[in-house]
Amino acid sequence: MEKYFLDLDKKIKESYDFANKARKKGIDPEDEVDIPLASGIGKRVEGLISVEVKQVLNSGIAERIKELEIEYGVLDWRIALKIAEEVANEKFCSFKDEKEAMETAIRVGFAYLTLGVVSAPLEGFIELKIKNRRDGKKYLAVCYAGPVRGAGGTAAAFSVILADHVRKLKGYDIYDPDENEIKRYITELNDYHDRVTNLQYRPSEKEIEFLMKHIPIEISGDPTEKIE
Repeated sequence: MEKYFLDLDKKIKESYDFANKARKKGIDPEDEVDIPLASGIGKRVEGLISVEVKQVLNSGIAERIKELEIEYGVLDWRIALKIAEEVANEKFCSFKDEKEAMETAIRVGFAYLTLGVVSAPLEGFIELKIKNRRDGKKYLAVCYAGPVRGAGGTAAAFSVILADHVRKLKGYDIYDPDENEIKRYITELNDYHDRVTNLQYRPSEKEIEFLMKHIPIEISGDPTEKIE
């Protein structure tokens, strides 16, 4: 069995070398093979997020994930929170500003929870916005798009917790929706259920109102439908 996997590894490396030599001829738009080899979750996380933020690749995140897995156990939620915290604090690489550091931190934690195999951390979580509260203090809004569905409901929901963890770490205030915003959430959820497609779980107006009054992060993003 060991010989079989060693042989696979050897042949893959030979194929990559051959493909890279072909790319050097300049016929393709890029002169090297795009897809990095990943030998575990940590490397997959680095490879995926480096598509958006180049400096993440080979930054030490993968090695740190291995250490955390020894401490907490593989796929423990605390690993996602801890690695996001350390990325936000620029432990592995630097970013152009705090917004990029926080965005990348959420993406890395999210990618770990989804095993680095779906596009949700890049194309599902599309942006982190820093907005003004009514009292002038700053809060965070997470913006999502359709591909976030690929993460599954639990990991997608946990990405909001990741964002809140980063929010606390960086000292941002909580989201403060007014009554009109809360009513709009209620209307939009009900409209989506009645006019687009049935929600798997349809929360009551009381539940939506409670959630919107207590959630510390604004949930926003691209529209799903073109319905007023």
